[in-house]
Amino acid sequence: MKSIKIFAPATVANLSCGFDVLGCCLDTIGDEMVISLTPESGVKITKIDGANLPMETHKNVAGVAVEALLNTYGKNIGVEIEIYKKIKAGSGIGSSAASSAGAVWAVNYLLDTPYTPEELVKFAMEGEKLASGNAHADNVAPALLGGFTLVRSYSPLDVIKLNTPKDLLMTVIHPQIEVKTSDSRSVIKHNVSLKQAIQQWGNLGGLVAGLFTEDYNLIGRSLEDVIIEPMRSILIPEFNTVKQAAIAKGALGCGISGSGPSIFALSKGIDTANNVAEAIREVYHKTGLDFDIHVSKINSQGVKVIE
Repeated sequence: MKSIKIFAPATVANLSCGFDVLGCCLDTIGDEMVISLTPESGVKITKIDGANLPMETHKNVAGVAVEALLNTYGKNIGVEIEIYKKIKAGSGIGSSAASSAGAVWAVNYLLDTPYTPEELVKFAMEGEKLASGNAHADNVAPALLGGFTLVRSYSPLDVIKLNTPKDLLMTVIHPQIEVKTSDSRSVIKHNVSLKQAIQQWGNLGGLVAGLFTEDYNLIGRSLEDVIIEPMRSILIPEFNTVKQAAIAKGALGCGISGSGPSIFALSKGIDTANNVAEAIREVYHKTGLDFDIHVSKINSQGVKVIE
């Protein structure tokens, strides 16, 4: 029985101006998974530790994603999956994406990599479809490719890995409340004004340019969301206060991580990232809510073998 243990990283999606198309991969937060090829065909979830998630293959995002891969692979393969959850469901830092991406990456590895990381994105998206009703790639793409990624197109799927400036760090606060992706999507308006669209396109282009030129000031100016954040931020306690505190301590920008409730802040340098973390911690201590804070480098590799 071939088996590997992997680290399946957390991710931050949208990055303010890139709803459903931008994401980046974190380095210090993630799940662990053990994936095995077995003589008996079919996909089985044999263990889940750290979360109350479905064991049935067709109800589990990892199981659904692997089945999508195997259906395309076209051979009778047996797969067993153990999931050790460290990313809380509904946290906004890619819990379902970590399971989906980690599972397909590991199976692909055990099968001697018949698919590229870009091709694996489509399989992992099936897990995201199960989790939220929408097959989005802004979390699974950076988990599989590492670093920052851009989904240029969904039809046909076209994912581009962007440059990662070496001094960029992410500070993330996760308030211990759950905001389901499906609920967070329900508050979004389906029509925007041309003025808003132009402003958002400019910020998206500016952020991509800033990443490639490693212009930190341009990155900061571009971390602006005039479409989604105004609606979603009302679901997150003290969002505006956290954002102001982070910027005051030198963060390049601050916004909602994925569908929330986590909030991210991008900073240049570890000292600034830690100062931002302390400022955010002070804000949330006053709320009486439990919370976690993470400071992480950007993970340029994505999913990786740990044993």
